[in-house]
Amino acid sequence: MKSGVKKSLVYGGSALVGAISGFFGGGGGMLCVPLLSMGGLDVKRAHATALLVILPICIVSAAIYISNGYFDAKAVLCAFIGVSLGGAVGAAALDKLDSTVIGVIFAALMIAIGIKMIAT
Repeated sequence: MKSGVKKSLVYGGSALVGAISGFFGGGGGMLCVPLLSMGGLDVKRAHATALLVILPICIVSAAIYISNGYFDAKAVLCAFIGVSLGGAVGAAALDKLDSTVIGVIFAALMIAIGIKMIAT
């Protein structure tokens, strides 16, 4: 793929990831990983980079949701503990697992989530 086309896909896709994340309140990382992979990053770098890329999306979207009254402090506290522990375990696993295994796990997770969403 030509460099200019690849950059256009990444920039346009990034704007789409931001809009979808803001609209749904999350999920941008799941979209960002394939986008970064199409942009030329290997699987491990794409996953790690997606976490940092979604940080500003989360901050901006959270500020808007909070200002509109869509905030539950108790739920945030409970989730914060779980995602902090899970994030540490996941980051350590990313370092240890082979890129192919990571890709298979990621694809299986996306398929399972898609099936769950269709079923509800």
